[in-house]
Amino acid sequence: MKITQRGIITESLKGSQFRVKLEDDATHTVMATPCGKMKTRHIRLCIGDEVTVELSPYDLYKGRILWRF
Repeated sequence: MKITQRGIITESLKGSQFRVKLEDDATHTVMATPCGKMKTRHIRLCIGDEVTVELSPYDLYKGRILWRF
């Protein structure tokens, strides 16, 4: 079972990784990568974009970006 959260991209890192600050907790940040369909369709992600992140219940500090608003 996956956990989905909304957040805002705060930093762009190399290797198509992003640091996302979750909306629920102001201090919790997650390292996230875009999912496969976002890569194949060349959807651009910028700092300040609002996104949906999918997290594993076993590791709450890594995730993947599913949707950009």
